Amino acid sequence: EMNGSGKAVLLAESFVGDEPFAVVYGDDIVDNDGKRPAIGQLIDAYYNAGVSILGAQTVSRNDATKYGVVIPGQVKGRYTEMKGIIEKPSIEELPSTLASLGRYVLTPDIFEALKNTKPSKNGEVYLTDAINILAKTVGVYAYDFEGKRYDTGDKFGYVMANIEYGLKHNEIKEELKNYIKELAKKL
Repeated sequence: EMNGSGKAVLLAESFVGDEPFAVVYGDDIVDNDGKRPAIGQLIDAYYNAGVSILGAQTVSRNDATKYGVVIPGQVKGRYTEMKGIIEKPSIEELPSTLASLGRYVLTPDIFEALKNTKPSKNGEVYLTDAINILAKTVGVYAYDFEGKRYDTGDKFGYVMANIEYGLKHNEIKEELKNYIKELAKKL
């Protein structure tokens, strides 16, 4: 059933218990060139901050309207205190260009927040609404993770990810390079 990202996370409550846990959306791929993966960076950030961590990066103003955008508080290095988050705001409503990008390390507090989150007009319960509750009560930080993110929910982002990962793959990179060069001659 399409009940929203919040209801999906709530299904994990009995498995998670009272431990922090990671949520990773499948339509985002992050390549950090062999360095610490994005989710590993968020786990480290959680152990430093002790509260839920939202993975984020700065995006263009036009792109920000496609994501949940952080309402920022104090900034310390890669950490931004979250005053809240607005899901897919208009350009006029943008509180920042720090966008939530499908990676979270959440504390079990999220489950109570989800239970207290009212469904949206379409009947779905959104994780971002529950994160807003935590931001106003126990605190949440957005962490600006390192790495190149591909939005594979976007057709062009999906193609870019496939090409760039293909060019890194030892078995096919030469064949792919030759293909791209031949294709470019026809453009």
